[in-house]
Amino acid sequence: MQNDAPTDTILIVDFGSQVTQLIARRVRETGVYCEIHPFSTAADKLEALQPKGIILSGGPASVIEDGSPQVDAKLLDYGVPVLGICYGQQAMCVALGGVVEPGYVREFGRAEVRIEKDCSLYDGVWELDHSYQVWMSHGDKVSEIPDGFEVVGTSPGAPFAMIANEERKFFGVQFHPEVYHTPDGAKLYANFVHQICGCDANWTMAAYRDQAVAAIRDQVGDKKVICGLSGGVDSSVAAILIHEAIGDQLTCIFVDHGLLRKNEADEVVSMFRHQYNIPLVHVDASKEFIGELEGVVEPESKRKIIGRLFIETFEKEAAKIGGVEFLAQGTLYPDVIESVSFTGGPSVTIKSHHNVGGLPERMNMKLVEPLRELFKDEVRKLGRELGLPEHFVGRHPFPGPGLAIRLPGGVTREKLDILRQADAIYLDEIRKAGLYDTIWQAFAVLLPVQTVGVMGDGRTYESVCALRAVTSVDGMTADFYAFDMNFLGRAATRIINEVKGINRVVYDVTSKPPGTIEWE
Repeated sequence: MQNDAPTDTILIVDFGSQVTQLIARRVRETGVYCEIHPFSTAADKLEALQPKGIILSGGPASVIEDGSPQVDAKLLDYGVPVLGICYGQQAMCVALGGVVEPGYVREFGRAEVRIEKDCSLYDGVWELDHSYQVWMSHGDKVSEIPDGFEVVGTSPGAPFAMIANEERKFFGVQFHPEVYHTPDGAKLYANFVHQICGCDANWTMAAYRDQAVAAIRDQVGDKKVICGLSGGVDSSVAAILIHEAIGDQLTCIFVDHGLLRKNEADEVVSMFRHQYNIPLVHVDASKEFIGELEGVVEPESKRKIIGRLFIETFEKEAAKIGGVEFLAQGTLYPDVIESVSFTGGPSVTIKSHHNVGGLPERMNMKLVEPLRELFKDEVRKLGRELGLPEHFVGRHPFPGPGLAIRLPGGVTREKLDILRQADAIYLDEIRKAGLYDTIWQAFAVLLPVQTVGVMGDGRTYESVCALRAVTSVDGMTADFYAFDMNFLGRAATRIINEVKGINRVVYDVTSKPPGTIEWE
């Protein structure tokens, strides 16, 4: 991003697809800024954004049903290139006079698209008369294309799998280029935004940092800001960025609930107080949290207790500071995007993290959210740009409720200590094997199950530890990591030998779906 010129922008129109966010990721990976807006309000954003191109997302509805989401004519008349994806292709066709009908042969999953004609969308990527793997997910299909379009690619279930109007620079594809299972999808998006829309690759973290610092100063002025630190990457990056903008006007409040990983609290405190010299209030509230959690088994009840206690503790500490007008949050883009319902109305499904949920309303404060335009991987890039140590920025995701949800059954100090030790050994072995950055997330779970074991000549009756490791692109789906059995043997041996209270180790080989990544 350049401060002396407007940023080239792509507008993504959301029709409710589960993978709309992936479109944004692919566009940003090309160095181009983009925003997602619901189909019902996207046209209202044209003046402010002045996009150089428009992408119409997929969606779960049927474009031929009454009341289904439709393309606002203003978007197609705006005079910039348009790319329709799946439902977006169908909606564009209907809006321009084409015909969509129910598909008697549906396509879901991997498919082959055959290239029938040259097209600027895949220029330099796909060749004429060749077939390429894509990912399909559709029931309806285009049966008649609008005037000015031609068929450039076909598939067995979609004779109009790829259509193009080169004169208007309108393109439609029935498959999903944004998903991992369309191997060349990222190249197609790069072609669209750079070659067809003429966007420059000016979306950089260095430029974003400069822009964000200026925006924070403009918003806050000389007022005080408090930031709730969870110990995670998002809140830490937000705090360091805000501190760069306004210095000691920022005070961080770190509520240590006693549910963090081994040495994690010490690391956070040391980094903020010594490395960055940021004013920090460290509250050890572990006694209160663990006391209320003791004996609570139901996972959602655990989360609610943690959320309530965090808010109460944070509120108490903020009152001591006094005169604070702004609350900083590490809110990310996926948390603020509006999804759309089948009926076409926005259905906002923003999750409330345990450390921020309810605070703005309760404390009557204005929000500072410098990361709300970024995805998780972009936050990590910004963290590196700000000089955060790699071992901190590159950490695996860690749930807000901490180790409480890796303890199926009741929470006790003793169980937490056992779990911390096992988890630290497991991650140590992963790092020694050079696998930490290959794995999306890895952790230990202490099960409410005891089994008989033999140590020396004695009988033991101790707990079972489950190990979990997954690979993923975005956390939406995940596969278990296929460790070498020798690795698992080494990790299990160390845990059993070094952690009193565990005499058996098992490995979780469940993918997501049907399982979740976390156990609770």
